Amino acid sequence: MLEYFLKGGPIMWPILLCSVAALAITINKAWQYFRVRRDIVRPLQDIRDRGSIFLAPLLTAVQQGLDDRQISLVGSRELSNLETGLGSLNLIAVIAPLLGLTGTVTGMIKAFQVIAAMGTNVDPALLAAGIWEALITTAAGLFVGIPTHVAAHYLDRSLDEVALRMKEITLELREGGHD
Repeated sequence: MLEYFLKGGPIMWPILLCSVAALAITINKAWQYFRVRRDIVRPLQDIRDRGSIFLAPLLTAVQQGLDDRQISLVGSRELSNLETGLGSLNLIAVIAPLLGLTGTVTGMIKAFQVIAAMGTNVDPALLAAGIWEALITTAAGLFVGIPTHVAAHYLDRSLDEVALRMKEITLELREGGHD
């Protein structure tokens, strides 16, 4: 694997950085969303009785009798905190394949430089280094970008589910509903 990485040229370093960052963000957000979802799927009475770390600001806002706009602002702040990191994940999903494409271009430039320098006596073995770089970086960029895009989509969907449940809980609390 190290041999392939080195043959990919200098563009492989930012692709590696993207993969490590995407993995770290994905694991962190997936764990965070798991904990939040586990917290908010409980029955409303249980949330009232035992409280909720995630919903605490929202519960306080409702108990204080704030108006709908103020409660909405509190909920939006909580969702914004959960959303932190998703923009970076989406950016990595876009940048990684573009870095791979950049490696493709630089690899082909190297291959054509060999052709230009050697004229009609081109040695295929000398072309191979540039072609290797082109193909490896393309594959690496796609191998990082595609799973990152899938992870970002899954996390976006999870955030939407959390937002919907927050709205349901807020409405139930405002109406004084009991489970």
